[in-house]
Amino acid sequence: MNNLPTIKADFLEAGSGPMVMLVHSSVSGARQWRRLMDDLKDEFHVRAVNLFGYGGTPPWSIGAPQSLDDQARLVETALPTNADTVCLVGHSFGGSIAMKLAARLSGRVTRLVLLETNPFYLLEQSGRADAFAEAMDLRNCIKTFGALGEWATAAERFADYWGGAGSWQQMPAERRKAFAEALKPNYFEWDAVMNETTPVEQWAQLLPSSTLLVCDPNTVFPIREITAILRRSCPGWTYKEIAGGGHMAPLTRPDLINPLVRSFLRLQPGDDRAAPTHAS
Repeated sequence: MNNLPTIKADFLEAGSGPMVMLVHSSVSGARQWRRLMDDLKDEFHVRAVNLFGYGGTPPWSIGAPQSLDDQARLVETALPTNADTVCLVGHSFGGSIAMKLAARLSGRVTRLVLLETNPFYLLEQSGRADAFAEAMDLRNCIKTFGALGEWATAAERFADYWGGAGSWQQMPAERRKAFAEALKPNYFEWDAVMNETTPVEQWAQLLPSSTLLVCDPNTVFPIREITAILRRSCPGWTYKEIAGGGHMAPLTRPDLINPLVRSFLRLQPGDDRAAPTHAS
């Protein structure tokens, strides 16, 4: 954990009711949740935060590696002071942050939704060497070319890895430029997901039993392996598989993801057990 200056997260806000915090993925921002916010605002008070370097939140400028706890404490600044309880929703890197924040807030988090969460360090801890090496290859690409200022090269690799081969080439020039610029915070985000040390057994104790993990069974190898690790250690959670959505489904297929999120958030205590573990 770093001794950070007081920085408050920028956020988007909608609706009223029980509190829901949305934590975006890398190279995105709070705006990725606009459709979900529209779907939730009639029943929930929703805040979608911007992490370090996104929207109006200042970039990471501390001369030390970023940690998940740094990001979790940033998101916590957007939580209303009068919110006794909160539901958290996180996608990819945002999922890892949501896990850390849920542990920080303990019993105040009533529901946790993880959309292809990416705590890559668990792969190394669990001996899943091939999956960890694949994640490290991407991390090394971002670190190497980012340090050289060759962000277009890094962005092409990142876009094609998560969005599928050819994703970069299919982008218009202006979109490529914006994507490469939005990738810059990811240089620091890798430290947060790679340097975390919490064992999966501890996550099983710290996180709420009312946790939903959503994954495409054909997603990238490291995410499939992380999902398998969590399934084994957290059998009481709810698991849903969405075939065909891919890792970026919260952005590209909100028609598949948003109904699942809303239905889970609307469940009453004790209803989780009745929820199906797969969806097609």
